[in-house]
Amino acid sequence: MPQEYKAIALNPPAPVDDVEVQRRSADLLAKMAKRHSVRAFSTQPVPLAVIENCIATAGRAPSGANQQPWHFVAVQSAEMKAKIREAAEIEEAAFYAGGGGDEWISALEPLGTGVEKPHLTTAPWLIVIFAQRYGEREDGSRYKHYYVPESVGIATGFLISALHLAGLSCLTHTPNPMKFLNRLLGRPKAEKPVMILVVGHPARDASYPAASALKKPLGEILSVR
Repeated sequence: MPQEYKAIALNPPAPVDDVEVQRRSADLLAKMAKRHSVRAFSTQPVPLAVIENCIATAGRAPSGANQQPWHFVAVQSAEMKAKIREAAEIEEAAFYAGGGGDEWISALEPLGTGVEKPHLTTAPWLIVIFAQRYGEREDGSRYKHYYVPESVGIATGFLISALHLAGLSCLTHTPNPMKFLNRLLGRPKAEKPVMILVVGHPARDASYPAASALKKPLGEILSVR
């Protein structure tokens, strides 16, 4: 049932002057500019508390009607990671054998991707992100979720930023299709897997594709009217 509208006073801190706001924004830009996706991870453990904090940060993201249509499964088990890798590589083999289409496969060539995904078992954590297409009441009836892709996308951005600012690296992995994740992780059919985030410390010899460092200049992504 819809809840009655109530407001909580924001009680904002004292205003920050423009110079300090600009400094903080530039500092964040400098930190995020150092974020790179890597495919070589160290086996160095990452405490569960770190993963919990980062996912809790993702859970603070705005969402349509505040329905928070997401679920995160943090996978640490070596056995489960191996099962996910095996299933993902089957889908990747079909993709690179032609299922992805020539144009898509060609676009991936500068990034050096391929069928084998050793990072899925090397990294200490996999975070599987599910989008909840609808909600379910206690009596089993359904109710609609609004702006699900947008909401989950924002939460994922929060999560990636939190992981990076915590000092970790991550890699977005989207095998297609991903229905095997529902089966392996016991998630309901109301949830659609949208991404696997591979999370951990980068290996000492980790690198990133030169092509991925080519970002569009501000003038191409910003219009001011």
